[in-house]
Amino acid sequence: MHESAHHAHRHLGLRFTFTVALLAMLAPFSIDTYLPSFPDIGREFAVSAVALQQTLSLYLLAFATMMLVYGPLSDAYGRKNVVLVSTAVYVASSIGCALAPNIHWLLLMRIGQGLSASGALVVGRAIIRDAFAGAAAQRVMSQVMLIFALAPAVAPVIGGWLHDAFGWRSVFWFLVLLGLAVWLWTAFFLPETLPPVGRQSGKPRVIATAYLKALGTLRFMILIAILACNFGGFFLYIAGSPDVMYRHLHYGANEFWRLFVPLVAGLMLGAFISGRIAGRFSHRQAVTAGFGIMLAAAVANLGLALWIPHTAWTIILPVVVYATGMSLATPNLSLLALEVFPAHLGLASALQGFGQAGFNAVVAGLLAPLLSSQVQFLASGMLMLNLTGFVLWMVWRSRRDVRESVPALA
Repeated sequence: MHESAHHAHRHLGLRFTFTVALLAMLAPFSIDTYLPSFPDIGREFAVSAVALQQTLSLYLLAFATMMLVYGPLSDAYGRKNVVLVSTAVYVASSIGCALAPNIHWLLLMRIGQGLSASGALVVGRAIIRDAFAGAAAQRVMSQVMLIFALAPAVAPVIGGWLHDAFGWRSVFWFLVLLGLAVWLWTAFFLPETLPPVGRQSGKPRVIATAYLKALGTLRFMILIAILACNFGGFFLYIAGSPDVMYRHLHYGANEFWRLFVPLVAGLMLGAFISGRIAGRFSHRQAVTAGFGIMLAAAVANLGLALWIPHTAWTIILPVVVYATGMSLATPNLSLLALEVFPAHLGLASALQGFGQAGFNAVVAGLLAPLLSSQVQFLASGMLMLNLTGFVLWMVWRSRRDVRESVPALA
């Protein structure tokens, strides 16, 4: 009987892992799949590269903002309902992109994709914490991150193949099919993980009050800031990748895989380690170990940048090691943040996503342009962001209110 129950629990964990990973993949596929099509879209619509860039920036702006809406909506009306509605809007927006007659229509439909894709990502984290706790939650979150890490590497390859074979509009038809697959899987295989008895009010005033209380809860906001700083140190190299690849490593446009494939491998390794140690080490121990790896990588990165001639090994390898430590720490930090507000998991997940997306925008728009001209500047930026995250982690661990009762948001 015990073996049968264990098998059933393992099967449930695998199903939730696949479901949440599928939900999370809408976002990176919506960003990366159509990038190889930029030149052809520009030629067909006779627009500049700046106008094409707006199809990405407006998507990201809509994506980040709408996170703050979907989180509390899922707390009020259930996780499954929010995913079904948002994914239906995503499918409709993707059809609009595929049929776009001009750049203005494409921009509008990309905004629609951003407004809808964030629902699946936000709700996915809440679903994990609804269904699992402790080591099981860490294991599932790590498995999701392991699968999710593949998306940025796979999406451009699929997009490039579709573009070469069928043209740029086929990329958006592929996203239509992906959205339909997510909707059907959710409709038929995802149970509602938030019962009516656990739901919160959906009134705007109540939601606004809950957000204000969450923003005023220091131990929660410190964890959000740590997540943003850690990922910011990694994202510096993503946002600055054109300078890294062209200026510093002298690679061509078809050699970006030399950077992204190792980084994805580092992310997957960290997520794998996090899943393997679940139940053996606490969230705090796992985060501290992750910081040890990140700090060692960041210090080595700066030393190599200052004193060793720049090569692919000296520039990329330290970032891969950093990605491993970050990926080890991230699932545990995310779960610690969600545990602060167990009755408002959607709202807590929304603030996590918005905080990271907002800081990514700062990194991409301000820090990367300032630092990417010199390898040592990038390395210094990584180290400073990671040190900031580590100091905040030490502050969080030392606070007495970390062990206090959970505050009521509403």
